[in-house]
Amino acid sequence: MKKPIIITVVLIVVAFVSWRVYDSVFVPQGGERGFGARPVPVEVSNVEQRTMRDRGEFSGTLLPLSKFSVAPKVSGRLEKLHVNIGDTVRNGDLIAVLDSEEYEQVVLQAKAALQVSQANLADSKSELDIATRELTRVRDLLERKIASETELDAALSNYNSANSGYEVSEAQVKQSEAALRAAEVRLSYTKIKATWEDNKDKPRIVAERFVDEGEMLSANANIVSIVDLSTVRAIINVVEQDFPEIRIGQPTSITTDAYGDRVFTGKVARRAPVLQEESRQARVEIEIPNPEGLLAPGMFVRVMIEFARHDNVKVVPQTALVRRNDIEGVFQADLGENKAHFVAVRKGIADSSWVEIIEPDLQGPVVVLGHNLLEDGSPIIVPEIGDEEADAEAQAPGGPGR
Repeated sequence: MKKPIIITVVLIVVAFVSWRVYDSVFVPQGGERGFGARPVPVEVSNVEQRTMRDRGEFSGTLLPLSKFSVAPKVSGRLEKLHVNIGDTVRNGDLIAVLDSEEYEQVVLQAKAALQVSQANLADSKSELDIATRELTRVRDLLERKIASETELDAALSNYNSANSGYEVSEAQVKQSEAALRAAEVRLSYTKIKATWEDNKDKPRIVAERFVDEGEMLSANANIVSIVDLSTVRAIINVVEQDFPEIRIGQPTSITTDAYGDRVFTGKVARRAPVLQEESRQARVEIEIPNPEGLLAPGMFVRVMIEFARHDNVKVVPQTALVRRNDIEGVFQADLGENKAHFVAVRKGIADSSWVEIIEPDLQGPVVVLGHNLLEDGSPIIVPEIGDEEADAEAQAPGGPGR
């Protein structure tokens, strides 16, 4: 018998409390019922004018503007290495020297072969001169009916043979000269230099060393790598949503953990025309002047790109935005009538704190706290700061009223 009685009492208490809550919220003092009839305490903030920026933030990695490896074109023992990591080199500087004794011998052999060919050419030239004079003499004698046709044929045959021998000797000389030039070129390859075509006058830096003196190197084995750090490139990847906003020449701001809050500036230099199918991202390259050499390839960087900038536009706090009937807007506070009016808005650029209002031309205060209880035309009350402090003091232990 006691259990049903207890349940009945609990239900009565719950009903009474619910009625009191409903009465305090939805019923005005005059007895008229309806949502929002009692003034709702709200907090307001004035519409402001600010500069709004639409910015994208990306992470990426630094690369040198250019990088290449210095390698020998011929094999040999590394006799001398003239540079090391961090050294500055200029276009045409000697980087390393290979043992050149073998190539010097090849050059000597080529020179000797050229001398032999030149001597043979001289002999062939002498024989051709003799055959030419003999042919001329026989023709003169034949005109005077002293020599026979047989003697002329013999002289002509001898001339043709001498002429052919001369042409062969001449070709052998050219072949020997070419062999000598090839041997000299191979000998020059034992002196390995750093050369580049773009920005020839700008020095560069040795980034890595791959070998030590005394090692046997094969052709095309890397000795050192050389980088251009006067400008560095930040490589970022942008998603499909941001891809249309990236344009060549856009200014960028770059920060890195190595230098705290220091900001470096750069420009978008290249944008891939396609997105990778796997990631749906496109590669973007940003060139950053690096005259002090502070930025190093391999650093992790954060890149900020400004897509758009609107100066002196009307803005409201993000907390002022609400939705009513799937329409986004704000509640304007009419402090004369103490009412809030819902105004649909068209937004522009937004950030974490503020949002640009394109339409309409808002003026005055807007509700930023308490609008969840508001409808268009709802009465409001804006507590004064002094009243709030007095209420807080009255509620504090030991305050007035105790």
